Amino acid sequence: MGYLWYAFAFTATLLVCTAHWVYSCGKPKFNGKLPPGSMGLPILGETLQFFAPNTALDVAPFIRERMNRYGPLFRTSLVGWPLVISTDPDLSRFILQQEGKLVHSWYTESFDNVVGKQNVLSAQGAMHKCLRNLILNQFGSESLKTRFLTQVEELVMKHLQLWSNCTSVELKEAIASMIFGFTAKKLFNYDESRTPEKLRENYAAFLDGLISFPLKIPGTSYWKCLQGRKRAMKTIRNMLDERRASPEREDKDYIDFVLEEMQKDQTILTEEIVLDLLFALPFATYETTSSALVLAIQYLGSHPSALAEITKEHESILRSRERMDSGITWNEYKSMNFTMMVINETVRLGNIVPGIFRKVAKDIEIKGYTIPAGWMVMISPPAVHFNPTLYKDPLVFNPWRWQQGQEPNAGSRNFMGFGGGIRQCVGAEFVKLQMAIFLHHLLTKYRWTVIKGGDTVWKPGLVFPKGFHVQISEKTKLYEDGPMET
Repeated sequence: MGYLWYAFAFTATLLVCTAHWVYSCGKPKFNGKLPPGSMGLPILGETLQFFAPNTALDVAPFIRERMNRYGPLFRTSLVGWPLVISTDPDLSRFILQQEGKLVHSWYTESFDNVVGKQNVLSAQGAMHKCLRNLILNQFGSESLKTRFLTQVEELVMKHLQLWSNCTSVELKEAIASMIFGFTAKKLFNYDESRTPEKLRENYAAFLDGLISFPLKIPGTSYWKCLQGRKRAMKTIRNMLDERRASPEREDKDYIDFVLEEMQKDQTILTEEIVLDLLFALPFATYETTSSALVLAIQYLGSHPSALAEITKEHESILRSRERMDSGITWNEYKSMNFTMMVINETVRLGNIVPGIFRKVAKDIEIKGYTIPAGWMVMISPPAVHFNPTLYKDPLVFNPWRWQQGQEPNAGSRNFMGFGGGIRQCVGAEFVKLQMAIFLHHLLTKYRWTVIKGGDTVWKPGLVFPKGFHVQISEKTKLYEDGPMET
């Protein structure tokens, strides 16, 4: 859930197999022609080049260089795994359509050791459908409308007010902490202020380990990641046991819901499946929204016309109310058209989903080449999002490109900001809701001044190595002429 989740999932998929390398990867036994490219060195392949950090707002240099050399389809090897990378929109769409037929989602054993062997990303068939439905029950449109809309708004208002009393706020961390606390509360009634267990600290180690080599040696990032998972799972298991022992509660949450699902006849849920799900969801929600919001605020701050347009939209919502201090309604949220354009454009430019992986189940014959069974295929969303034949001036932040009748809309085959195919991010609407509500209150009631940080690095997932430090202050009056200070 969540598009940053995809970024770290696909990163881990490449890195966690250092021990896996078979000579035949470079010379598979089949009758066909491989796509052009290089398999690099044994075991390492071209891993070091692929994961080299970059700051360019564009397709990653590794992929761009090989597109220029080999064309839109090329082969490589990353940590010993033979891989074909597709930067062709039509081919990428074809691959996504073949889920469960010619290809299937796949993650390595070591990745599963971190995320959980029963995680939703690795699940197939009926299990994947079951887990997806469990997530939609909590984060689907009906829940967003009836429960989360008001709750998220109260959360945002509270924290913006608190932050406005600080001389400086590291916004990426502040938003992440806010959302983690909210999600953990809704999932299993976790409140860090009432327990000595600091659950989120375990997820910090989880993030570091997913983008590191899988060395189970004390002190390494991967080892710390596994230890963080162990501690977090112990906490969550204790909460599950406590809830099972006291099922009669008035204020029920998500953990109560999944326990009820486990007790149904012919259920396929087990305790381990439920624990893996409860472990994964907090990370997916807070990393996604915090990174995307920081990017959106940065883009708006450097594009006055877009900032003026989105501020106008939200102030118009306030003016149309009988009481300006009343909460956001579902109809108001659905009317935030330019806001959604900003979100789509932020996700497109942000390279938040750097790659979508599939494993080939049967030989694929395409465009004169053969992709052998057992190989991996990586679809490159940035190569589609920065394609000048699909997006005019693709490196320019231009929310107006999402107006109806202009360029590809958010549900088109040429937009993969939230994944693609039947495994498109199940929490995408929750992310949009949080972003829209946050921007509404930030733009109508506050102004911000950048103090330091804000640098972005893709490795290949998006990180903010120096954070994003801002000062947030209340507006002296509700409506002001001109753009806000940034």
